[in-house]
Amino acid sequence: MSQNTYTVTGMTCEHCVASVTEEISEIDGVTGVVVDLPTGAVTVTSDQALDQARVRVAVEEAGYRLAS
Repeated sequence: MSQNTYTVTGMTCEHCVASVTEEISEIDGVTGVVVDLPTGAVTVTSDQALDQARVRVAVEEAGYRLAS
């Protein structure tokens, strides 16, 4: 089990949260996604460690940016 927190920029509403959650949830091995809209913190739980590049691609597919 692995858990990482990322910062996503550009989210402004619950639709944004749903889009980011949906895209990240599609990554193989992801078991949970929790988004804190006010801070942009996205906590991802997975069966194994995830490659940050995969998370970045998922966030960008949703239309947002992963902070460096």
